[in-house]
Amino acid sequence: MSQSHVDSKASFNPFSQTTTSDGIALPPINIKQNFNALWLSDVHLGSLDCKAEFLLNLLSQTQANQIYLVGDIIDIWALKKRVYWPESHNLVLQKLLQLAKDGTQIKYIPGNHDEAFKSYTDFHFWGITMANQYVHQCINGEKVLMLHGDQFDSEVCISRTYAKLGDHLYDVLLFLNRKLHQIRHACGFSYWSLASYVKLRVNKAQHAIDMYRDAVLRYAKTQDVQVVVCGHIHQPELSIHDDIIYANDGDWVENCTLIAETLTGELQLLRWSDESSTTKVLKQFQLNLQQTPEYKQKVA
Repeated sequence: MSQSHVDSKASFNPFSQTTTSDGIALPPINIKQNFNALWLSDVHLGSLDCKAEFLLNLLSQTQANQIYLVGDIIDIWALKKRVYWPESHNLVLQKLLQLAKDGTQIKYIPGNHDEAFKSYTDFHFWGITMANQYVHQCINGEKVLMLHGDQFDSEVCISRTYAKLGDHLYDVLLFLNRKLHQIRHACGFSYWSLASYVKLRVNKAQHAIDMYRDAVLRYAKTQDVQVVVCGHIHQPELSIHDDIIYANDGDWVENCTLIAETLTGELQLLRWSDESSTTKVLKQFQLNLQQTPEYKQKVA
């Protein structure tokens, strides 16, 4: 067994020291952005493809009143196959626990990769509350339903053969994505997602994304909400459909994206940029649907 593998097993402890032999440590606190709420999902701590260092930098320069963890935060599936827990993954957990201790309200909605936590619905531990789904009320009064989205898998009607093939191809794609990132980093280039680039150009993948979005929106329409936030499919999006905002916060495996509610009532889709060491706004809506250009155009 390699030394790195032993170290990975030994550091599986969210309360361990924050300095390591490989020099990883919590970034200094330097608050650059303030939000009312943040939504993060599909971090996949415990997997080789998790971009934990990027997430640590985000959490260390961001202040939010509420943080919602929308599933697949800890990848129990990956950990069952191979124990991989570097100190950067440890530090993400430490940072979240510290934020909860300092007063940030944190809700954790388990997904399919961390489904073992679903049996702890409404359980409160270390300042974090578990829930299967949750409704957040925005500054402007809009209600945001949040859920991971794995419950809609049966409605995304893809054959089992295609599903298995897709899983294997996705694993290969993530492997190539990881190797490309290592090469680009060594050459001084910023992160770029090969996996996302390829996925958006595969018709079957795009069809599955569309069907998933439709399934989430159908459910949201039964819940008397104005916004639905989900994850699961690793495809960030912010769009309006029949007066409901669909917000998929993406992931920290391919895209390094999140959804945020600003202190002035805007809903934003953000991407972490390691080149500028901050987030970039990909899309945003004012959280008053009657004031959005899309809504005005539809009712005109």
